[in-house]
Amino acid sequence: MKSNWLRRIIGGLSFTTALFVFQACYGTPQDFGADLYLEGEVKAKTTGLPIKGINVAVPDSKQYVITDESGRFGFYTNSSQNIRIVFEDTDAFENGSFKSKDTIVSGLTDHLYLKIHLEEK
Repeated sequence: MKSNWLRRIIGGLSFTTALFVFQACYGTPQDFGADLYLEGEVKAKTTGLPIKGINVAVPDSKQYVITDESGRFGFYTNSSQNIRIVFEDTDAFENGSFKSKDTIVSGLTDHLYLKIHLEEK
């Protein structure tokens, strides 16, 4: 009985040590960069109605998001002096067909709200 108790203690300590070593080697990622929350809405230029299914991308960081039912989007990206943002229609058949828009934004803080109007093809 005494050896069973001792075996459980040693097993528990071994498991705890293994977890500690794993965390020390592969720990949680550290993000020391400045983040920018990029959000906004995409609407049709002619009608002013929101557009669902527009791909909003920051190509330099390979981040993107698709606009929702109300044409809204939002995501975090790395902040820099100039950020290139691309708006592309991904479901041309569902909501009509819209021209892509490529824009560069500068003078950024930690939050940016964009109102984008896309032209129909």
